[in-house]
Amino acid sequence: MKQNKMMAFIESNIMPIAGRIGSQRHLIAIRDGFIAIMPLIIIGSLAILVNNFPIPAFQHFMTGLFGEGWTAVGGAIWNGSFALLSLLAVAAVSFKLAESYHTDGLSAALIGIGAFAVLTPTTEDFGFSMTWLGAQGLFVGLIVALLSTEVFRLFSQNEKLKIKMPEGVPDGVTKSLNALLPAAVILSSAGLCNALIVHFSGQSIHELVFSTIQEPLQGLSNTVGSALIFTFLNHLLWFFGLHGTNILGPIMESVYLPLIQENQHLFSQGMSAFEVPYIVTKPFFDSYVFMGGSGTTLALLAGILIAVKSKHYKTIGKVSLAPGLFNINEPVLFGLPIVLNPIMFIPFILIPLILTITSYIALASGLVPKTVAILPWTTPPIVSGYLVTGGSVRGVFLQIFNLVLATLLYLPFIKAAERSALHQTENE
Repeated sequence: MKQNKMMAFIESNIMPIAGRIGSQRHLIAIRDGFIAIMPLIIIGSLAILVNNFPIPAFQHFMTGLFGEGWTAVGGAIWNGSFALLSLLAVAAVSFKLAESYHTDGLSAALIGIGAFAVLTPTTEDFGFSMTWLGAQGLFVGLIVALLSTEVFRLFSQNEKLKIKMPEGVPDGVTKSLNALLPAAVILSSAGLCNALIVHFSGQSIHELVFSTIQEPLQGLSNTVGSALIFTFLNHLLWFFGLHGTNILGPIMESVYLPLIQENQHLFSQGMSAFEVPYIVTKPFFDSYVFMGGSGTTLALLAGILIAVKSKHYKTIGKVSLAPGLFNINEPVLFGLPIVLNPIMFIPFILIPLILTITSYIALASGLVPKTVAILPWTTPPIVSGYLVTGGSVRGVFLQIFNLVLATLLYLPFIKAAERSALHQTENE
């Protein structure tokens, strides 16, 4: 009875708020922007992984085949992808936000890049500092993308501020001229803002934001407490049928991507995966907690196939196994179902929290290397455990341990759910 009251309270008071957050225009733009640039991020990550693959025989083979400079290709790929993370994010988020307003996405993206460049410090030879074009400038980049696009939208939707062109003028020319005034206002404002901040603080806006906001936030995000909070919220939202990964995605990407980027950078400089600083990263969740998808449902499917006799459950288990191996778990979430199933509430929330703790302890104690690569989220377990640790079987052993533990924890709840379903069928 108490559980029903709690679920009713959450459903009536918390879920509407979560739903509104999940449909918020700016968060959706950030989420979709990161999704758009994810192929480049993954390619850059894999390039560094190949360059630093910790098997001497592989390194000797590549050196003998291509010479000492063979890693230059991977380094160049990194420079053209992950090293430009903030710049790519500004363009993608600006485009997606403008697109949601049904206005000129290309102009918004170009102006956003220009505004970001105005605020970015230059080196002595007048080049841009790569420090702030990468993940370290991400916080400022997202703010610039959202603000510049909002200003652009206000101008573009005001008919009085549009330049009227005669018929026959190409549409591209008209759009370009209509972007002239908002571009002038946005770039001038960015330049004024940059001058004032440098004058009064002696730092660029990137340095100021990083030292006062981003650095403390990254320190907090590397704790087991923050990992548990994120895991809990993600699964609570999923239990009520809301896409927790998408809702929390913008927060996760902006907080955890800089951490994996720093791990990768140090790994590429020769530091071992045991020595890199950050434990809690996006691959940490994807590889050790979300195996089979949110809820570690690959373990749930294993439990169903091992111990359940119900034809319905067996069918769902067999149908869901193939997509589950690639971390796609909507068939089991909605087919079993797990969503809004009171019996499955406790294991679906509790088991990922337990795996977060076991994984954190394994990495923090040095039993397992930390994550140094980003992989496609559909990479199957075992493969992902080997690759994210830079080629260590210890990552595989941790995944196997977590899967076995999760399966054992799921079993009594699966049996209880099966008995409840059979009892309900008999009553009907």
